[in-house]
Amino acid sequence: MPTTKDLVSRDNFGSKFGIIAAAAGSAVGLGNIWKFPYVAGENGGGAFLLVYLFFVLVIGVPVMMSEFAIGRRGQKNAFRSFGVIAPGTKWGVIGIMGVVAAFFILAFYSSVAGWTLEYIVISATNKFAGQTPQDLNASFNTFIANPLRPVIWQLVFMVLTALIVLAGIKKGIEKYTKLLMPILFLLILILCIRSVTLDGAKEGLAFLFKPDFSKVTGKTILYALGQAFFSLSLGMGALITYSSYFSKKENLASTAVQVALADSLIAIMAGIMIFPAVFAFGIEPSSGPSLVFITLPGIFQQMPGGSVFGTIFFILLAVAALTSTISLLEVVVACFSEELKISRKKATVIATVAVSILGIFATLSFGPLENVKIFGMSIFDILDYTASNVLLPLGGLLIVLFVGWFAGRKITKSELTNKGKLKATYFPYFRFIVKFIAPVAIAAILIYSIFWGGL
Repeated sequence: MPTTKDLVSRDNFGSKFGIIAAAAGSAVGLGNIWKFPYVAGENGGGAFLLVYLFFVLVIGVPVMMSEFAIGRRGQKNAFRSFGVIAPGTKWGVIGIMGVVAAFFILAFYSSVAGWTLEYIVISATNKFAGQTPQDLNASFNTFIANPLRPVIWQLVFMVLTALIVLAGIKKGIEKYTKLLMPILFLLILILCIRSVTLDGAKEGLAFLFKPDFSKVTGKTILYALGQAFFSLSLGMGALITYSSYFSKKENLASTAVQVALADSLIAIMAGIMIFPAVFAFGIEPSSGPSLVFITLPGIFQQMPGGSVFGTIFFILLAVAALTSTISLLEVVVACFSEELKISRKKATVIATVAVSILGIFATLSFGPLENVKIFGMSIFDILDYTASNVLLPLGGLLIVLFVGWFAGRKITKSELTNKGKLKATYFPYFRFIVKFIAPVAIAAILIYSIFWGGL
């Protein structure tokens, strides 16, 4: 194992707000804006929200605390941190899986992030005006099939991400997430206010919040569990990497709770923003890119000032995506820098170029490479499936098994109590959840994801 002198000197977060902004920014992404509201609405509305929030607090927070404990204890990248805690063992494979997952996710995620930049320009120049739903659908499909424009926007997004990561933790990630997260909150608040003031908005709020327990099934519970897990960026190495830059004085439990609440708040606000507008204009709710890039542009052009609000919306999406891509790239950069013994600058350039090359193939899978299939899936889809359905839940499962059964009670308690300086009356409950409850819950997500196509 390399000594401290062999490794590149490490930066650290400088403030509590910086930690919350960065970790919450990693968790808050495009999925919070479109997927959570739709899944909630289709699975019992307020009833789903209650189940989801229960899982966030009971499963999500303990797993996040586990990742925080690993990262801060190891104070290395996602791979090396396991080696510090369990030297001479194979547990480091969990960290490798996290790095690979972050690499794959960033490759296809940056493609979708690039679409948001295209739509900022289209909305700002009012080019949605006069387009029918059919026109919007055709425009979207034509754009993503274009062999050049989506690639250019993807590369622009990767360069923006790289410039922030290149600046380091304090001067880069912390500085910009402290700026971006308040901007994201402000933008979503503006759109929430506009949405709830539309005629017919009450139906949309009822769709999202009115509890309908008749829709709650075993599948609903599994969806809520899966949404809680994936929404918090668990299992991909980002939280382990970020927590390796935490101060030894940081209260890991309170930080995990604050990040989880921030992430859940943004997801719920996204529902308040989207569904009153959807119902006010008589649109049937649908999920995924069609809601964001086809349905909503049609809604915005029917509103007074729709071009302005549409532009704000796509800026919001871009900001949400950027706070996530920063954390994903940092996972890869930290690993490359420390394991290859190279400077942060060189590691950032290598990681950005490598991810971008794979990302271009993913982007072109909607156009020139659409007929290239791997196990019947496009390049974009195989990256998504491998990361989301296999690597993330498997990584999360191994993390809780590592913390619950291998790392030992003393190591975990030492980190969560800051070597006994903090009270941790919750620790026996945390320990029970991580040892017994979380493994079963995450195993259920993994099995469903692999055999039934994911959540």
